[in-house]
Amino acid sequence: MSPSRPADRALRAVADSVAESRTRRPEDARDPAIPVAATAVLLRDSAGSLEVLMIERPDRGSFAGAWVFPGGKLEAGDRDAPDEPEAETARRAALRETQEETGLALEADDLVTLSCWDPPPGIALRIRTWFFLARIARGTLALSPDEAVAAEWMRPAEALARHGRGELTLYPPTWVTLHGLTVHADAGSAVDAARLVGVQRFETVARRGGEGPLLLWEGDDEYDPDAAAAASGSRHRLEIGALPWRYQRSG
Repeated sequence: MSPSRPADRALRAVADSVAESRTRRPEDARDPAIPVAATAVLLRDSAGSLEVLMIERPDRGSFAGAWVFPGGKLEAGDRDAPDEPEAETARRAALRETQEETGLALEADDLVTLSCWDPPPGIALRIRTWFFLARIARGTLALSPDEAVAAEWMRPAEALARHGRGELTLYPPTWVTLHGLTVHADAGSAVDAARLVGVQRFETVARRGGEGPLLLWEGDDEYDPDAAAAASGSRHRLEIGALPWRYQRSG
């Protein structure tokens, strides 16, 4: 893959993080010192298939040129009370950021909590991010030029295929979220599944494998190198050494 291809940006960024990452500690997933963000995965049914709204970030900043879901960091005004659960503050931030970036309006009850992503500990840029699903959005799509240069409703499998060909940039949480949506025929199925399964937590460990960088999550035999792991063959990882990326989850 040519280094100039858009998809290579995320690969280089995550590959660099492998060298910076350290062993995960129990307190890392709720470290109050790192920023928190929220993102809304907007779904719709179109021509008999599920589509998700993706926006392309400007060619600057932490996610320069990447295709993402609308979202951003929590602000002081998003919190109703000092002891409010982080997920509730993030829900409010997801509503605000979606409207600011896309012009689309959501209500708090429209959002179903999907997942919480915590990056590898020790890396320079860590942002803990809450992901919410929504299949109802009101208004007309109108992008904020400071936040997005393009937007498309995409089928999840199409977005992954374009990434696999090096045509667009996705970061791992976006990629895995899209991968999970590929099994759903419509928005209702995706939202119902999220309610049934509950919040998925991705407390990430970065390693270097034989074919390049790996991102591991709990449930993978190699997730905790200090644990006396049995050789069960259990996998929960994303292999990002080359395109197309490969996600494995078993056990």
